[in-house]
Formats: sequence, structure tokens, C-alpha cells
Amino acid sequence: MKLTDISKGLLTNCMALKPGESFLVVADDAKRELGEALWEAGRQLGAEAVLMVMTQREKSGQEPPAAVSEAMKRSDVVVCVTEHSLTHTRARKEAVANGARLATMPSITPDMFREGAITADYSQVKALTEKVADLLSRAQTVRIEKEGKTLAFSIAGRSGIASTGVYVNPGESGNLPSGEAYVAPVEGTAEGQIVVDGSISGIGKIDSPLVLTVRQGRIVDAAGAEADRLLQTLGDGDGRLLGEFGIGTNDKARITGVVLEDEKVYGTIHVAFGSNNTFGGTIAAGVHIDLVVKEPDVYLDDKLIMKRGKLLF
Repeated sequence: MKLTDISKGLLTNCMALKPGESFLVVADDAKRELGEALWEAGRQLGAEAVLMVMTQREKSGQEPPAAVSEAMKRSDVVVCVTEHSLTHTRARKEAVANGARLATMPSITPDMFREGAITADYSQVKALTEKVADLLSRAQTVRIEKEGKTLAFSIAGRSGIASTGVYVNPGESGNLPSGEAYVAPVEGTAEGQIVVDGSISGIGKIDSPLVLTVRQGRIVDAAGAEADRLLQTLGDGDGRLLGEFGIGTNDKARITGVVLEDEKVYGTIHVAFGSNNTFGGTIAAGVHIDLVVKEPDVYLDDKLIMKRGKLLF
């Protein structure tokens, strides 16, 4: 199928775009082609479609230009198709608070439009994602175990968030493709180690595991081939604080090296370091880097809910 035709299906089924609505596509230099396909799809569907192409951001979580932020707030439907993620930015948060239905598609490729997570049955993804998000909302603690390493932290008082891929009501937002439930850990509570063996946003699939040591919620050591590169991206400040824990719920998603899809893979979990103030936390670091872990054991309140990547419900 042509990218425009696929885009029309996404905008209709996942965003409920209607004729006459204001529709904004935010793209950057790297994703201009996909941005133009989405804009053309919106135009063909009868929306008041606008395409804004900005200079590529340096890293995920970095704010877009002020003109883009303002346009996002004034649109009914917004799709951000960019190299680096705008998901955890103030611009996205303010647009959603203003009632926008918003999807972010960081690092998406033409292949990902046609294959993998995009092809999922989103009614099934939605049901499972909402169930996992509810479990996170009711839990007090998380423990992740893999290859003899354990990372534990509190999520007490934090709400689980369902990124279902279906954003049809004012103020709903998330990734496309999607399928994850996630939560902001309580800052400063994480202790232990975690083995990362899937992928890292901005780096891609990793050939050898990365072992992170966390004390009082902060990375204090990283060992592995990509350790220095990760730490350099996170910086020396609050970028090294644990900001997110998520569980993938999309059975069509693949580990491709693009975290947008990787973190949605059923059988994986992910943690992220950096900003979480846009979804219930207090960290505003100007960076947000996700790391994907394959087939871990996960406990909520000391109850095993995932064994070697398989959800036990």
C-alpha cells in the first residue's frame, strides 16, 4: 500500500480524524517524507491539514520551537513524526491539556508503516494495555529480575498509563504504533542492577548486554559496549535518574532497533532515564532515553506477573 493510504487508515482508525478538524503534522528534516504522507492523508480526509517541518532535535525529550508548540496547542489532532521523541516534552503535555488528540511517532520508518506493530489488532492491544496499566496503578512496588540481577523501586501513589494506539477523545495521547503500559517510579527509590539486552533509544539494537547499577534512583555505574555513549547522552545531571518503567503489550511488534517499536514488543519491559514530569513524576531533565529488556521476570508487590517475558494473566 502507498504511505498515504496507510496514513489515511491510521488517522481514521486510531485518531478518528474528521472533516473540518484542524490537523497538524510536526516533522523534521529526517522524517519529511512520512510527514508529507500524513499531511496528504489528512487533506484527503477533509481536515484543515498543516505540515510544520522543524530542524531535527539533538535528543529525545528536547522541546520543539515555540511556533510549533503554539500550533500544537491550537490543533484538534496532532501527529509528531520526528527522529527524536517529543513524547516527554512540555509542548506535548500542554497540547493535550488543551484537548488535542495527539500521537508521537519518533524514529518511525516506512517499513514500520507497512509491517510490525502498526498491523496489530488495536482493539486487543487496547484491552491488554488497559489491564496492565490498572495493575500498575494498584501496585506499590516493582521488582525486575534477569540473569541474577535485580532492580526494585516504588510506584506507590503513581498511576499506570495505557498507551493503546487509540486516541479518539479530546486530551488522549500516546505513541503510534503503540502497545505499552507505563508508570513513573517514585524518584530516589530505585536500587539494584538491571541487564539491558534489547535496544536503547538513539543507539539501536545492542549486540552485547549493558549492566546498569542504580542507587537512590540514579545510575552510578554502567558496564558494556554502549555504556559511555549512554552516559554521555544522559549527561551528568538529572538525566541519570530512573524516570519510567513500562511493559510491552503489542504481539505484532518487533525489535528493530527503533525504540518506538521495540518498547511495545510483548515479552519485553523497558526502563527510561530522564524526564517524567509529563506523566506523573517530578524529573525535568531535557532528555528521556528508553532501554529495552527481553524476557525478564517482573514482580508487582512481590507477586510474579511476568515470567521470562510471558504475562501470567
